Amino acid sequence: MSTAPRFAVDAMLGRLARWLRMLGYDASYDAALADPVLVQRANAQGRVLLTRDRLLLRELKPQRAVEIRHDQPLQQLAAVVEALSLRPPHPATHFTRCLLCNTPLEAVPGGDALHLLPAGVLDVPGPVRRCPTCARVYWEGSHVRRMRDAVEQVLPGWGGFEANWRDNDGGASK
Repeated sequence: MSTAPRFAVDAMLGRLARWLRMLGYDASYDAALADPVLVQRANAQGRVLLTRDRLLLRELKPQRAVEIRHDQPLQQLAAVVEALSLRPPHPATHFTRCLLCNTPLEAVPGGDALHLLPAGVLDVPGPVRRCPTCARVYWEGSHVRRMRDAVEQVLPGWGGFEANWRDNDGGASK
């Protein structure tokens, strides 16, 4: 997703940050950052600032920003997609970032994965990934299907189901 936008998400939108990360987007989020620092970092790093704070937008004037008006995280996600005219990312980019800290996940070799997974999920197909920053482990459990289904309900074609993937150029967002 080298051409995909990168996001800076304000303190009021933590759940939106997780949904963006689920789709593979780089979405920085730190609830402790003061607004001026958030805007400065977003500008310096070329990130699109996502905020509900109209005062922040009016007074601090970030270079690139989207005002979020919805309360529900999936509706917020849909608003970002619409505002930036995003296209669905390739399903292979889903679940490639840590939902908690935004770090790109690393693949865990099969033998090593056995020691990291709970006993009840050892036979779950799909890759096992681990965050090198916070050590959280990710696998293709039922939660993945539920998250994909939820995204698909709000953004048809975005759930990451291969049958819905119609883009021939890799699906990078422009």
